[in-house]
Amino acid sequence: MNVEGRRMRTIWPVGDGGTVEIIDQTRLPHELAIVGLVTLDDAATAIWTMQVRGAPLIGVTAAYGVALGMAEDPSDHGLDRTIAILAATRPTAVNLRWALAEMERRLRDLPPSGRFKAALAFAGEIAEADVASSRAIGEHGAPLIVAAWQREAGDRPVEVLTHCNAGWLAAVDWGTALAPIYRAHDEGIPIHVWVDETRPRNQGAGLTAWELGQHGVAHTVIVDNAGGHLMRQGLVDLCIVGSDRTTAAGDVANKIGTYLKALAARDNDVPFYVALPSSTIDWEIEDGAAIPIERRDPREVTHIEGWTDSGERIAVRITPQHSPAENYAFDVTPARLVTALITERGICPASRDGLLKLFPERRLTGR
Repeated sequence: MNVEGRRMRTIWPVGDGGTVEIIDQTRLPHELAIVGLVTLDDAATAIWTMQVRGAPLIGVTAAYGVALGMAEDPSDHGLDRTIAILAATRPTAVNLRWALAEMERRLRDLPPSGRFKAALAFAGEIAEADVASSRAIGEHGAPLIVAAWQREAGDRPVEVLTHCNAGWLAAVDWGTALAPIYRAHDEGIPIHVWVDETRPRNQGAGLTAWELGQHGVAHTVIVDNAGGHLMRQGLVDLCIVGSDRTTAAGDVANKIGTYLKALAARDNDVPFYVALPSSTIDWEIEDGAAIPIERRDPREVTHIEGWTDSGERIAVRITPQHSPAENYAFDVTPARLVTALITERGICPASRDGLLKLFPERRLTGR
């Protein structure tokens, strides 16, 4: 996607693959910083501290992390240790587990001497597949925006509400929820995006707003609790969000607050779409209640980071010093509140039957 008029991705190998570079998303939107990952621990730290985040990008980073681990110790013990360290970084996004399983499956029967080179190639394939998947999500989802514009006879921009960041910063390129927006925008459809700030880490205000601005898409940042008001006022045509894990029956785990947006959308007859690659589907569970919900450091709730006018980055406390806080990172939106799922293979109802029509091969494996 575009950054200051030039094409960029979120992650890429350098030279012979001994270094993998990423955009450090903890320093956006005020500083575009490129960081090199050289070791397995670097990759694990980048995932845990959210230098990289978003389910698709977490999976791709984990794949490259396996390659870095194989550069350090390509033995069977080294492979086991690498998988274990990376698997422990984030519990909710299923892409992490999927990518690690793919890497282990491909590497396990190879001789240690060939594992690093093979791992680097496999990680590159996963990254390219993610780009293709995101692009396809955009192609399938854009007609929903075009249809909304046609219903309004082109009198005004299409008003889309999104939550958190599910754009190209959450993937390798294009993104999930924002991919249809970028596609429709590039086709000349006038769009305006309502961007939830997404407390406590403010990925909407800091990341979604930044990348939409870089691409020239009109947008407005709102507080998280404004969405329902906008829907009641008829100022939202459709909602599109991403997913960190979707069950085989269509329940969706996404950034905390997504469930409340879905409730407001249902009450106001606003279509609520979820965009996701198939690597985000957990075919092993049906009920969203079985999805592990990550609980992060309470400091993300009690403190907020920002930049002063002089360019200094600071963190300030916003709660009473002795008040406890809980930091639930995700919630689950039941399938009954989801209008449809947008995947790389097309659009389907949020149900097992709907998903199986797009992914019939799962009828045979069950997974």
